[in-house]
Amino acid sequence: MKKKLLAMLSCAALLAASVTGCSSSKPAESAAAPAAGSEATSEAAAEADAPSKDVKIALITMDSIDQHWVTLNEGAQKAAAELGVSVTFMSPNTKDDAQQIECVNNAVAGGYQAIIVAANGPDAISSALKEASSSGVKIVYVDSPANVDAEATFSTDNEAAGKTAGEEMIKALEAAGVTSGKIGIVNVNAATDSTVKRENGFRSAFEGKGFELMETQYGEGDAAKSQTIAENYITQGVVGIFGCNEGSTTGTGNAIKASGSSDIIGVGFDKSDAILNLIDDGYLLCTMAQNPDVMGEEGVKAAVKAINGESLGGKVTDTGVSAIKAGGSTSAAPAAAAGEAVTASQEWKIALITMDSIDQHWVTLNEGAQETAKELGVSVTFMSPNTKDDAQQIECVNNAVAGGYQAIIVAANGPDAISSALKEASSSGVKIVYVDSPANVDAEATFSTDNEAAGKTAGEEMIKALEAAGVTSGKIGIVNVNAATDSTVKRENGFRSAFEGKGFELMETQYGEGDAAKSQTIAENYITQGVVGIFGCNEGSTTGTGNAIKASGNSKIVGVGFDKSDAIMNLINDGYLLCTMAQNPDVMGKEGVKAAVKALEGDSLGGAVQDTGVSVLTK
Repeated sequence: MKKKLLAMLSCAALLAASVTGCSSSKPAESAAAPAAGSEATSEAAAEADAPSKDVKIALITMDSIDQHWVTLNEGAQKAAAELGVSVTFMSPNTKDDAQQIECVNNAVAGGYQAIIVAANGPDAISSALKEASSSGVKIVYVDSPANVDAEATFSTDNEAAGKTAGEEMIKALEAAGVTSGKIGIVNVNAATDSTVKRENGFRSAFEGKGFELMETQYGEGDAAKSQTIAENYITQGVVGIFGCNEGSTTGTGNAIKASGSSDIIGVGFDKSDAILNLIDDGYLLCTMAQNPDVMGEEGVKAAVKAINGESLGGKVTDTGVSAIKAGGSTSAAPAAAAGEAVTASQEWKIALITMDSIDQHWVTLNEGAQETAKELGVSVTFMSPNTKDDAQQIECVNNAVAGGYQAIIVAANGPDAISSALKEASSSGVKIVYVDSPANVDAEATFSTDNEAAGKTAGEEMIKALEAAGVTSGKIGIVNVNAATDSTVKRENGFRSAFEGKGFELMETQYGEGDAAKSQTIAENYITQGVVGIFGCNEGSTTGTGNAIKASGNSKIVGVGFDKSDAIMNLINDGYLLCTMAQNPDVMGKEGVKAAVKALEGDSLGGAVQDTGVSVLTK
């Protein structure tokens, strides 16, 4: 019976858009090879193991209409064109479980080797995905996963982003003198994992506050239905309303606009022209803007790697979020990071100056920068010191100015260590963009990890492992770089915050300047003092920590670190480290170059700060 059904579906697959309700946009041409002489695109193909041009990938999102999914598809098609594979956007016109299941079945019957999917809910389409996986189809999740194992997932940390939305609303209400009142929540439904997590995070922000969070109402992501719900909330005297996705947010803003009340605080999720207009007109305070184009691009790359036999280990990557307010102010992601095209009118000269030129983190960041530089036809020179040294980094900045570089992309050694040199560079007209670690000097944009949140995650991972081993007290050592590097100081602060109220003793931090040998000596001293866990705050600190635990022969010490390198991954796989917090330095490099070019072309980026995400890598 199953074979008969598959045969019938095979015949129907070509008519999927008209017969099944699954829309089908034109895929990237399978023969779309990179342009002759394009090193960037050929390198991207090489990274994905030079896939066959016959690779067919289906992209199935919740619907094909919301701008969020359209932008995600644009990112997917871009990666497909670069890699020379075919990606077919075959999503329903409306959010419907039966139609999404049918799209999955059609992809299997149509001979697609991989399905990139944003699942309607954790269980809504699980049976169809299990059948697809059992037939050899590779599954990659974007935005919203299901309860079925997949090769990889690229999504927003929705709970953290929802909490940020709640905190933004609370700040605005308290600034207006409002410390109590009813808050309405417009969600999609009770099953969509991503929006449920956003709501949970939003509600958590109000714990201990004097507000009453009302019962959630569901509008299925439809703007009109969501507006009706929001209007009903307004009649009940709410002081704020939260919309959990694009349609919910648009409906919320339209309801506040129709009410004529300027006192209701509307906060939402996702980015569209309609939402940004409502923000600029004052009917919404802000929206949490994801990076769907990044989800699409990375989803295609992962699918190709999986098809080519590479194991991705089910890794989950946070693709980041930014709070966009009126005029794109404070913490809004630059347009370059939101899928807008970047073009260079000339071969701009850009200097890339990181803390050193040796750590794998900086090498990878430079690789991302060089890839984008080639795509845009600009020149990026990696001119970093061989070792972390303030005087040498200052000299690099001065050399860039003297050498006629029009922009500097920099990972500052500390907030003040090189500030004078950067101020001079800026006053001479050089554009400044920060990656990884900013200084206390205004810049065009910053691309970095939310280090405090990532540090807290590291602490929570250590606590879980210790408690699982029956250890509920003991000394914890911390190996940091120095007391001035902003990024690692924040990681330490986040790590320490995870242990508040726990029975552990966090020892005085020791500094190894990011040098693996110095860090190993520090970690070995901690071990002689009987620590049960050690945290390394960067690549060198982590490598040193793992090597010290290895040398001690004590498998009970829990080592947790930061950054990713071959040495660190080997230490994890050999059991000497529990895990590491893996940043996305290649994304920092790529987006840093795009932002620098946009600034040089005269675009204002408003000092935007974008979180480039972090993942927990375990054995």
